Amino acid sequence: MATPFVPYTPDVEDDDPDFGRSLRKVIDRTESYIAGSVTAGGTGQALRDAHAKGYGLVRGEVEILGGLPPEYAQGIYATRGTHDALVRFSNGSPHAGADARLGAATGLALKMFGIPGPTLLEDEPDTGTFDYANINGPVFFCNTIEHYEFIQELFLNAPAYFAQGRPGAHRFFTDFVTGKGTLEQDDWAWDEFLAFLRLSKIPPVNVLLSSYWTMGAVRHGDHIAKVRITPDPSSAAAVLRRDLDLTSAQEVFRPALQAELQERPYAFDIQVQLCTDLERMPVEDTTVEWPEQLSPPVTVAKLRLPQQDISGPENLAKMDALSFTPWRVTAEHAPLGNIMRARKEVYRRSSIQRHELNDQPRAEPRSADEVLGPRR
Repeated sequence: MATPFVPYTPDVEDDDPDFGRSLRKVIDRTESYIAGSVTAGGTGQALRDAHAKGYGLVRGEVEILGGLPPEYAQGIYATRGTHDALVRFSNGSPHAGADARLGAATGLALKMFGIPGPTLLEDEPDTGTFDYANINGPVFFCNTIEHYEFIQELFLNAPAYFAQGRPGAHRFFTDFVTGKGTLEQDDWAWDEFLAFLRLSKIPPVNVLLSSYWTMGAVRHGDHIAKVRITPDPSSAAAVLRRDLDLTSAQEVFRPALQAELQERPYAFDIQVQLCTDLERMPVEDTTVEWPEQLSPPVTVAKLRLPQQDISGPENLAKMDALSFTPWRVTAEHAPLGNIMRARKEVYRRSSIQRHELNDQPRAEPRSADEVLGPRR
């Protein structure tokens, strides 16, 4: 008997009466950090407050597959077709600098073009673009905007903690678990701390070899899902620069990505994992990995990266002028859960301020060619 998929209804999300107050605090801290990063960030420009360092902007193409089962042929995946795309590979840290200093948490942000229908961003509904902003781990270390208040502060100040060696690391871990002393012992953030430790142990590999998950659940038409962008096995097998030694040079991730794409094309599978059990595959707890034995991910599209040269400094400049947000999607793919709701306004305000400080126009491109020029 086929496993029934949980239907999407608005009540799969919890109501949080303090959401607005906490969101305001997070936005204020985000804007303060971005303003200060112009001088403190080391690049002379305003940085993103997460995924600050990019490794390259890559031209791509998304082929939405035909013949999908009806449960998976939902929203944009209901119509077979091909869409131009751009991909930003990045480090997850809010800081810039040497790769060894930033760690191995990485991200893949995908922008598809030519997607019909209004987005969920009220100030730019008709862009025709559709974004994913995914990380290289199946869990995340924060469930609520209230906890993000202190977790964000910890991560923005992480270099100061860890510059003090083991005592500083111990203070960081203690402040994380206890919410900087604000949480009752029964409410200590153990689940989130353990999720953070799990992500911190990800080995450094070529960004083409990582899988990237939506940070939380998303709507998938009539259902609830997480979306994973995972290496096509044959493409992954061809990668030569695989395990990376982050101490071997100032820049490690970008040269490895650049070299691979100069030599051969590459492909990822875009996969949807549908929820079958809200207890074991929760919407509001991002520290829980959804078991694949309950619902295996199903490939709904291919992301193909042609052979290309991303080596020039203009590639990085064009990359940093772009904006990616998990809310630049159609209603059938709305992000779900407390922490995903918080990302909507935080990402929007972050993008507005960063573009203003860097004197960059903030407008969604209409095609990959508009950003990178015509294909050669």
